[in-house]
Amino acid sequence: MPGYDSSAQEAAPVKILVAGGFGVGKTTLVETISEIEPLRTEERLTAAGVGVDDLRGIESKAVTTVAMDFGRITLTDAGVVLYLFGTPGQERFWFMWDDLLNGALGAVVPVDTRRLDRSFPAVDFFESRGLPFVVGANCFHGEQLYSPEEIRSALHLGDPDTPVLMLDARTRGDVCAALLALLDMLIAKAGTVARV
Repeated sequence: MPGYDSSAQEAAPVKILVAGGFGVGKTTLVETISEIEPLRTEERLTAAGVGVDDLRGIESKAVTTVAMDFGRITLTDAGVVLYLFGTPGQERFWFMWDDLLNGALGAVVPVDTRRLDRSFPAVDFFESRGLPFVVGANCFHGEQLYSPEEIRSALHLGDPDTPVLMLDARTRGDVCAALLALLDMLIAKAGTVARV
């Protein structure tokens, strides 16, 4: 069967959210890493969104996620299969985030430093719910003007151990590195809890 991987049945399932602001690269990130054809619930942006959707900085954006994205990646060596759920970024769809959160062990929060204000709600959401996450500063055209420390400071991250990584959501290796950093974080937190 196309897209079927028998190792996915033997691996431990791990639900990961990919959440962030409107137009920061969530759908691209899921598409880049998914070993299956990702499920996308995208619709064309229309005149009805004028005055509702802020397209400053992303004027060429033509479609947007209206429910969720879904992808899967099996990490055979780690013995896990990651189920990736990308959230919608527009404020009017944020009510869905709590439903998508159910059963998730962690999250990747892509950010666009050109429009960092769109990332605060995702950071606040995960910090208020105690869900571990990594920040992936999307490097458009291979460039990032800010250091991880500057991005951490600008986002006012509550946990000093929250990783801030540079990535290009279109590059499989970068996305994989972000997911592995999240898994390392989850394993370290699980070890701390087990010792208590």
